[in-house]
Amino acid sequence: MRNLIFDINITLDGCCDHTKAIADGEMHEYFTALLRGADLLVFGRKTYELMVPFWPDVAKSQSMTKAENEFARAFDSINKIVFSRSLESVEDRKTRIVRTNLGDEILKLKQQPGKNILVGGVSLPSQLIALGLVDEYRFVVHPIIAGEGRRLLEGLSLQQSPRLKLAESKTFKSGVVALRCVKT
Repeated sequence: MRNLIFDINITLDGCCDHTKAIADGEMHEYFTALLRGADLLVFGRKTYELMVPFWPDVAKSQSMTKAENEFARAFDSINKIVFSRSLESVEDRKTRIVRTNLGDEILKLKQQPGKNILVGGVSLPSQLIALGLVDEYRFVVHPIIAGEGRRLLEGLSLQQSPRLKLAESKTFKSGVVALRCVKT
């Protein structure tokens, strides 16, 4: 069975606004390695529209740093699913829109052969956490106090909190700490 991995950048005060994160070469290398262990990306509409067409365009133009260009190529090479009721179409050839039940669809995807499934964003992962479908968490904690912005898992009410175990941690030169937690 494939693992569903939730990965997110957060500040010390729980803000998950991507503009508050440190985006250096070391961070892009970390996320590129994460992408290489997956063959499917799952997003809600908002996160999808933050990522596409930006990263596929960078993959084509190779217009950024070496680490960002490599991330863009890895991102562009992976199939994507966007859960949305309002998005009418996508231009990205590797993306499909899904309008069916989130939980049922993710259960089907997890049972298919393949590599890991990565899920990003805030709202969609919160729903998957509430359904108990996330197997692994990758919290990339930035040494910043944002003081404003959307908070991680804001408003999430869980019937049962997932029990997690720290499986790995990595500290970057910037002071960012990547935590890998798995369900126990």
